[in-house]
Amino acid sequence: MQIKNLTSQITRFKAFPIVLRLGIFAALAVVCVLMFPRYNNAFRYHYEVGKPWGYGTLTADFDFPIYKTDEQLQTDQKQLLSTFAPYFKYLPRVQREVKVVSLGTMEWMQSEGYTRIAINQSRYPLSEVYTPMTAHKKFGYDCAQNLVLDTAKTEDMRTKLLSTISPTQGLVQKGEKIIDKGEIVTERNYQILQSLRRAYEDESLGHRQRTLSIFGEAMLVVLFLSLFVIYLYVFRAAYLRRTSTVLFFCLQMFIVIALACLALRFNLSVYLIPFAWVPILTRVFFDSRTALFLHFTTILISSIVVPAPVEFFFIQIVVGMVAVSSLSDMTRRAQLVQTAAWIFLAQSVAYTALTFAQTGVWSSIDLWMYLYFFICGLLTVGCYGLIYMFEKLFRFISSITLVELADINSELLHMLAERAPGTFQHSMQVSNLAAEAAKAIGANALLVRTGALYHDIGKMTDPLYYVENQTGTENPLLKMDPRDAAQVVIAHVPEGEKIARRNHLPEVVINFITTHHGTSLVRYFYNTYCNAHPGEEVDETLFRYPGSKPTTKEGAILMIADAIEARSRSLSEFTEKAITEAVNQMIDSQIADGQFAETPLSFKDVEDMRKVFISRLIAMNHHRISYPTLNKK
Repeated sequence: MQIKNLTSQITRFKAFPIVLRLGIFAALAVVCVLMFPRYNNAFRYHYEVGKPWGYGTLTADFDFPIYKTDEQLQTDQKQLLSTFAPYFKYLPRVQREVKVVSLGTMEWMQSEGYTRIAINQSRYPLSEVYTPMTAHKKFGYDCAQNLVLDTAKTEDMRTKLLSTISPTQGLVQKGEKIIDKGEIVTERNYQILQSLRRAYEDESLGHRQRTLSIFGEAMLVVLFLSLFVIYLYVFRAAYLRRTSTVLFFCLQMFIVIALACLALRFNLSVYLIPFAWVPILTRVFFDSRTALFLHFTTILISSIVVPAPVEFFFIQIVVGMVAVSSLSDMTRRAQLVQTAAWIFLAQSVAYTALTFAQTGVWSSIDLWMYLYFFICGLLTVGCYGLIYMFEKLFRFISSITLVELADINSELLHMLAERAPGTFQHSMQVSNLAAEAAKAIGANALLVRTGALYHDIGKMTDPLYYVENQTGTENPLLKMDPRDAAQVVIAHVPEGEKIARRNHLPEVVINFITTHHGTSLVRYFYNTYCNAHPGEEVDETLFRYPGSKPTTKEGAILMIADAIEARSRSLSEFTEKAITEAVNQMIDSQIADGQFAETPLSFKDVEDMRKVFISRLIAMNHHRISYPTLNKK
């Protein structure tokens, strides 16, 4: 019973990280739906006058009125007010033979276009109304102002008159066709579509439409994220097993989608948003396929709310493909600038071609779009700062950082060259061998080259214990008990890890230090001890490295390259046969020892590496011709 309870607890513990990672995706889905700026508007169509209708045939789902445009309403108001007369009243105890108003009132009536005035129930043309000055000129004597504007009555009557204007003109009945697919949107179509949009936004449609709209958006977001999770499960299961990687993917999508929603809320163009950040950042730390798939997922989610989703999706697909293709391996800052330039050019060409294909006229080109693309390109360059931020936040490592670490003039490598010059030269040779093997099997050559340069930094502590640093002096390990000597040799692994952590090397580089010997035996001292103590049961743990074993192709490559380079130095002759036998024997012994059991190496990978190591060692140790000496006269 206790065993069963313990088993169930372990199962729940193992399942917790899975639930956590799926919960991150679920949280992203919820946040996306909440961020969408128009999630209460079920009318999702985008249209412009003079451009074709990009959706299917649209018919009315209900009766709705056709609302007049602002221009039409202004024309109706102007026409109606042309017959309106402002109301005046006489001032008490003032002569009324001549109708006199103030100069300011006269100027106001003329500016408003009034042609008559009303006094009580009577109407008088404006030509019979004077100012004190014009009355004096007309009649030859002073006339005081005797009329004053009745503001309250004028405004009341004006409002009543304007209220008679109908805001609509006609009615679209349920089932009536509004516009066909591919039909050019005219001014009349646009007016009807705007009326339909207004009807959808009308509160009279109630809560049901808004709820269904939100539900539909949520279903789409969950669908797109589920497809991405399925992709990871089928093709990149290792990514899905790491919570930090899942969080990295979701954080990228959140940042870009949030920026897009923010732009829409402030009526800015969505093409200002650098969607290329997603494929660039993913490609820098991971692989091209995942970068493209994550980019497609991001733009699919964004296309739910952006105007002209088909145009948007088309252009952003081009952006993602260009970003990944032009940034196969980012090792220099200039590459990001070049990628941004290619993205600007690709967006411009894609937009121009799509617009011509849809309309076939120059006038449909919006020149502002090219400015948006240019600004987007500039913002794409800002991705460099995000690379550094994500490296520190998630402990990832980029190609730029690897290039910087591989600089042999760096402080730590310079210290290694000074304290243990033989070890430094050995590391250089191993890095070259490992990089060539990595290229042959499609592994990360830059990563394994960098790891190889640091894999033996632990030997700096006691460099003279290692034969490559001994210059004609007797090996002090030979004077020690083989068990103690083995422990001294083994110590360079944990010591190297300590040095690496003190110098803040990335975790991925530290993994090369801790795994480059795996759990293999210090064979020389193990054999020496066994030969000196025949029949004794030997404790192998005293002669075996603590591990762990490599789990990546790059880690396995370094282990092989390190052992083969060291073995090649002990060869008495550097013939092709001797080198081939040494390489095959070393690789076969490591395989037999189970050192590569946790790596994804295939049989083909191993055979390809054999060929590379043999050819490189032969090239490195080929004989040179001897130069003749000059005979003395």
